[in-house]
Amino acid sequence: MATVAAPRRFCRCACFYTDNLYVARYGLHVRFRSEQQLRRDYGPILRSRGCVSAKDFQQLLAELEQEVERRQRLGPESAARKALIASSYHPARPEVYDSLQDAALAPEFLAVAEYSVSPGADLKGLLQRLETVSEERRIYRVPVFTAPFCQALLEELEHFEQSDMPKGRPNTMNNYGVLLHELGLDEPLMTPLRERFLQPVMALLYPDCGGGQLDSHRAFVVKYAPGQDLELGCHYDNAELTLNVALGKVFTGGALYFGGLFQAPAALTEPLEVEHVVGQGVLHRGGQLHGARPLGTGERWNLVVWLRASAVRNRLCPMCRCEPDLVDDEGFSDGFTREEPTTVDVCALT
Repeated sequence: MATVAAPRRFCRCACFYTDNLYVARYGLHVRFRSEQQLRRDYGPILRSRGCVSAKDFQQLLAELEQEVERRQRLGPESAARKALIASSYHPARPEVYDSLQDAALAPEFLAVAEYSVSPGADLKGLLQRLETVSEERRIYRVPVFTAPFCQALLEELEHFEQSDMPKGRPNTMNNYGVLLHELGLDEPLMTPLRERFLQPVMALLYPDCGGGQLDSHRAFVVKYAPGQDLELGCHYDNAELTLNVALGKVFTGGALYFGGLFQAPAALTEPLEVEHVVGQGVLHRGGQLHGARPLGTGERWNLVVWLRASAVRNRLCPMCRCEPDLVDDEGFSDGFTREEPTTVDVCALT
């Protein structure tokens, strides 16, 4: 009997359609099941933040209903955009679509990754090769990309931004940027970065968070500029672990700030601020409360990679903090998997 590996089917948790809906005007993430539930759970805090009139509340309801509908369309619409881009878009810097080469990576990052797979590698030795931003919060920094590669990637992203190709929002909080899987950069760039370099490093830094079991990701570039997004409110990432790399350009402000692990935003009193350094990546746990200060001047572009381990999130969804209620979706989706056989009997398919 001949067998072949079955493709993994990734899923979302159903909470994606009801929970963690961001209302920028009030700086609040909410769960939305019904008008009655919204009033009961969030009435006092909404009023304290300016949602006081019947008109204000009806406008909020309409926005939440639109966001739920948008999320329900995400999978098919994203797949359609990716197909159109693949057939019609002409890159300005085609070399960034080549398979990831060591020449694109900073020597310090290559050294860190090489050490992480060496015999006898341990956390103590790894930390000698990284910058520890916060030992308590387990936040680290390391150069990731060379300056020429950052520049080439930025030129390509700007070329795509200025094209007439359809573009999806990077995530539910950012409005400006690029989804790398839609642009066709997952397979040549992001998957090798995760599998060959990030996984061995994360296995030593975060073994308790699935660092050695990363099997999917969501990668996107966010853009901050005058007249567009300027800052980012407190939030957690839908990820076990996160890499955030500053790509450029020239800017002031926009520092990252961090609170505690799954800390309530209202309880954040003494955040740790971390300035961006172009080419360098900040590593942290997805559940670490964080945000971004307002941009001062210029433009800031950052590559964000949400790293996911289905072995961890299949037990507990990091967003609703419950056992996930799985919904089939496209691509890597939100990194959950169903229990499926790893091989298929090809005789049964003929």
